[in-house]
Amino acid sequence: MSDLQAFLTLGFRHITDLAAMDHILFLLALAAIYRGRDWRRSLWVISAFTIGHSATLALAVTGAVVLPTALIEFLIPLTIVATCVENLLVRDRARAWWGGRYRPVFAGVFGLVHGAGFANYLRGLFVAPIALPLFGFNLGIELGQIAVLALAAGALAGLDRCLGALAPQAGSPLRLRVVLVSTLVAVVAAHWAVQRSPW
Repeated sequence: MSDLQAFLTLGFRHITDLAAMDHILFLLALAAIYRGRDWRRSLWVISAFTIGHSATLALAVTGAVVLPTALIEFLIPLTIVATCVENLLVRDRARAWWGGRYRPVFAGVFGLVHGAGFANYLRGLFVAPIALPLFGFNLGIELGQIAVLALAAGALAGLDRCLGALAPQAGSPLRLRVVLVSTLVAVVAAHWAVQRSPW
C-alpha cells in the first residue's frame, strides 16, 4: 500500500469511526438544515470545513503552531453547540445575514478548531516530507465526510417522512427535524464540553 493510500484510508477511517463521534455530530449539525435537493450547498459547507481544518492541520503538524490539547478538546464540542444554536435561531435563511450564505465561512472557521484536534492525533505519525501524507489524510477526511453526509441525508429524509406522518398538523417536517436533531446534538455536545472543560 502506498503512503498516499495509507493516509487516505487513515483519514477516511478517522471520520467514519464511531470514536470520532464529535466530528460526526458536527457534520450532522451542519447537515440538519438541508434537504436532499440542497446537496450542493451542504457539500460546499462541508468542503469549507475541510479547508479550515486542513490549514490548521498543516500548521500544527509542521510545528508552526502549537495548540494546547485540553483547550482544543474543549472547543470542539462548543463548535457543535454553536452550530446547533444557529440552526435553532435562524428560521428563514433567505432573510438571514448574507442570505444565509455565511455558513461556509462559519464551517471554515470551526474547521480551524477541528483541524487542531486532528493534528494532535496525527503529529506522531508524520515524518518529513509531510506533503503527501497530509494531502492523503485530508482527502480521506473529505471522502469520509461525504460518506457521513450521504448517510445523514438518507436518515434525515426518513426522519422527515416519519415526522410528517406522525404530526402533520405540527408544522413543517423540516423545521421539526432541525429542532429535534439540533437540540439532541447540542445536549450531547454540551455534556462533552462540561466533561472536557480545562478549568
